[in-house]
Amino acid sequence: MSQPELDNLVRIGQLKAEPRNTQEVNRMLSMARSRLNDAQLSNLSLEGRFTSAYNAAHSAALAALRWHGYRSENRYTVFQCLTHTLGWPANRWRVLDTAHQKRNLAEYEGYLDVEESTVAEMCTLVQGLILDVQRLVVK
Repeated sequence: MSQPELDNLVRIGQLKAEPRNTQEVNRMLSMARSRLNDAQLSNLSLEGRFTSAYNAAHSAALAALRWHGYRSENRYTVFQCLTHTLGWPANRWRVLDTAHQKRNLAEYEGYLDVEESTVAEMCTLVQGLILDVQRLVVK
């Protein structure tokens, strides 16, 4: 399913066009659900729950992009494309961008400062993201 905005990102090298693979999309959604479940386990560290919520968001957002027939090597782009893949307004996907920035600080600089409220907000947002992708897939 070609979209002009996503095709423009292909032209500038931010995305790659690839045929839709429904099995891959379903595997990514399954992974997103599993990681969201992990993010809600109270016996995990706060950092571990944040990482699980972030990874759940990435898997679900990538599933939406793959459903449309695109792939990105850049995590930020996957979140930014939610505007085009699911019709998400900027204020929703930017929460994921903020999480992406926190994730990068943790991965590349060993610094992660998150609060319980951040993980709770991420989990709520990811639940909605998974549902939106599921609706897209069953159309």
